[in-house]
Amino acid sequence: MSALQKPRFKELNHSECAGAPILKSLWDRFDFSLLLTQSGIMKRNGTPSWLICFLYVVGLVSNCSSVAQMAQLADKDALLKAMFQPWKLAQYTLSRFFTKGFAWTTFGKKRVARLQQDPVTAFTDGDVVNLDDTHSAHPFAKLLPFLGWLYDHSTKAYVWATNLVVLQAVLKSGLEYPLFYRIWHKPETKGEGLTKIDLAKQMLLMLRESVTCRLWVAMDRWYLCKHFFSFLEENNFDWVTKAKRNTALFRKVIEPGTRRERYVPLTPVMLIREVFKELTRQATSGLSSISIPGIYMKRPYITVNRSGKQVTKQRYVPVAAVVAMRLKEDELTEPDSIQAEQEEEPATYKGAYLLISNRYDVPKDVVRTYAKRWRIEVFFRAAKQELAFEKCHSESEAHHHAHFELLFAAETLLAVALFELNKEKTSDDEGYTHGKMVRGLFHTRCQVRVKNHKGFQRISIDCDTQVQQFARLIELFWPEHYLVLLWTTPKPEIYQGLPRSA
Repeated sequence: MSALQKPRFKELNHSECAGAPILKSLWDRFDFSLLLTQSGIMKRNGTPSWLICFLYVVGLVSNCSSVAQMAQLADKDALLKAMFQPWKLAQYTLSRFFTKGFAWTTFGKKRVARLQQDPVTAFTDGDVVNLDDTHSAHPFAKLLPFLGWLYDHSTKAYVWATNLVVLQAVLKSGLEYPLFYRIWHKPETKGEGLTKIDLAKQMLLMLRESVTCRLWVAMDRWYLCKHFFSFLEENNFDWVTKAKRNTALFRKVIEPGTRRERYVPLTPVMLIREVFKELTRQATSGLSSISIPGIYMKRPYITVNRSGKQVTKQRYVPVAAVVAMRLKEDELTEPDSIQAEQEEEPATYKGAYLLISNRYDVPKDVVRTYAKRWRIEVFFRAAKQELAFEKCHSESEAHHHAHFELLFAAETLLAVALFELNKEKTSDDEGYTHGKMVRGLFHTRCQVRVKNHKGFQRISIDCDTQVQQFARLIELFWPEHYLVLLWTTPKPEIYQGLPRSA
């Protein structure tokens, strides 16, 4: 009979972050280390700030719930230890760094400006900017100045949370990535402080500092505000949204006898009923729409009267009115409030809705643009499920700003990787989802072996066979040589004669 030996415990050089080198290459491609330094996010001594921020990005992609887990990941993961050597990133190092009040908004502006210098991520005429807000629950604290007692639609209960107003880019190529965010503080007295529309204006003006082309702004009905529409058009933005039940619209008619122009008031539901039968004759599946011409909306404008005083008057402005049916968001969204007022509800009739826009000359583009608004909801879901969006439970507001900005940076890197991965797909059934890419590549286990070859250190990474499906990403973004992050990307001649890192 064979004797059974006792088990031997050996420290294996395993890693759970096989895709970290790809994140490192994308990080270097967009010069995020340099942008952090230019934004003043730097330390006088110790571990460089860009190493700490990159570890935080890797921790978010690994869905770590705290900086303690991120520090443990960097200490135990064989691949991360090779990337961060000789630095040892402890929990207190991360905690002290992220609780300092750095200029994270400046980093966000520089990140977006840098993306406009890359042909893959740059805006062009006709691209879409989605506008929406979401909650980040903080269940372990209350009465912090940046928290509010808000209604959470997913749990259908009130929670202490931050309310973020977010802009997202959706390009014609299919690439989508987050732009800016602002935290809305619920005022103690109603009517005081900045509104969500004010915060949206701030972010759109920030976007205009680096983008000059004409863009669409797609938003839900909560942002339906005539003054906001005027702001958008003044800054070269087109807009599209859903009409509410109480949205005042008009039809221009000419009286038969006098030939005088007259504007007849209409409700959105009346317009939907007019074309509903014709709408149902179209395709029985998929999005269908019908445009209604000759619809106007009253819009305020400021003029000077005879006394020389500025007064606000109203004028009729043509708008696009498109009745649409089977929008994807209507199948999956929850009511916007626990006690929604009837006039705030969308104008609907038997599943059909009315979309309005300033671009009455291109009604087909209005429908296609609003259909892309759903992508920001997909981003919120992916960020909460896969990027630890709601797992920052720090009591420091500075840490929350760092958390959201670095999460946006992480999602930018993942978005570019997903775009390149799905670039050659021929149908919607092919390709990979955000979650499948994160779980299949960036969470894949691998074995790391470090050897010396002719005086040079060589790192070999043995991945699971399932990584073969991401061969395109590995071919495009695998680092040529060192895994170490630097302040700027070194010139190729520095690496002449050195072996590849993996």
